[in-house]
Amino acid sequence: MQQRILGRTGRPVSVVGLGTWQLGADWGDVSEETAHEVLAAAVEAGVDFFDTADVYGDGRSEQLIARFLGQNPGTEVFVATKMGRRVEQLRENYVMDNFRAWTDRSRKNLAQDTLDLVQLHCPPSAVVESGEVFDALDTLVEEGVMKNYGVSVETCDQALTAIARPAVASVQIILNAFRQKPLDQVLPAAAAAGVGIIARVPLASGLLTGKFTRDTAFAANDHRNYNREGAAFDQGETFSGVDYATGLRAAAEFTELAAALPFEATAAQAALAWIWQLPGVTTVIPGASSAVQARANAAAGLLPELPASFSESVAGMYNEFFRAAIHGRW
Repeated sequence: MQQRILGRTGRPVSVVGLGTWQLGADWGDVSEETAHEVLAAAVEAGVDFFDTADVYGDGRSEQLIARFLGQNPGTEVFVATKMGRRVEQLRENYVMDNFRAWTDRSRKNLAQDTLDLVQLHCPPSAVVESGEVFDALDTLVEEGVMKNYGVSVETCDQALTAIARPAVASVQIILNAFRQKPLDQVLPAAAAAGVGIIARVPLASGLLTGKFTRDTAFAANDHRNYNREGAAFDQGETFSGVDYATGLRAAAEFTELAAALPFEATAAQAALAWIWQLPGVTTVIPGASSAVQARANAAAGLLPELPASFSESVAGMYNEFFRAAIHGRW
């Protein structure tokens, strides 16, 4: 699989990585055996970038990754984790004492003395704007607690603020065919600054697989059931913040576009390839709840260049279904 340098980390990573929120079993049931199979399938398919967080399954995702790597010595995987969602989202909670506690917990969970990359986990804008926060992160790098740090953001404005910080290695942001605002300023700014871009929610919580219908049922603990209006956390994390019915119509059109490609690709694979082939994107991190899904997602990193006509059609679809409703929100 093609690799790109992850911003200021200087490390090459696969253009398709693996998001491991699902492995925490916060939504849907994923056994430890299945989680191990997902991780193994991803690595076998060329994935060498895992994204996790200290709150995914209250540390379960981190621990599963550590066990997998421990059972497979010599496997080279760059592991990015996140911190900050264990407390009320206030600027005053983003302080050194908490940073030390959170990173020490992740170091234990991941069995790493020095963490590869720690990302602030969608913090309030006041945190991203605080020089003191980044001074504290610089100190933790100097002490060897982490090698690099980045910011996972909800909005493009937050992304631009983070990119301007001199030591931010990467920015993680929602980016997919249904959420295209980062193409305007964030991707060019990141490329100019040498900051990596990690694209999350790449399939709009599954809408872009083309497999959902109005009658698709989601479990009670699945955010696609309880967070469609942003009741639990930012609405943009669920179906990329788009209206579900509108998303279904757009997904049907996207599936037709994928079917018309001059090479074989599922809708999901076309959606992932569209993202990683954008200038300025380093890696895209789809989740997977089975080894089959992990392999299929990784295969998107092997697809040839998408035709210009495909990208033009995706832009037209976004303008038709989503621009007026969501482009100004995030």
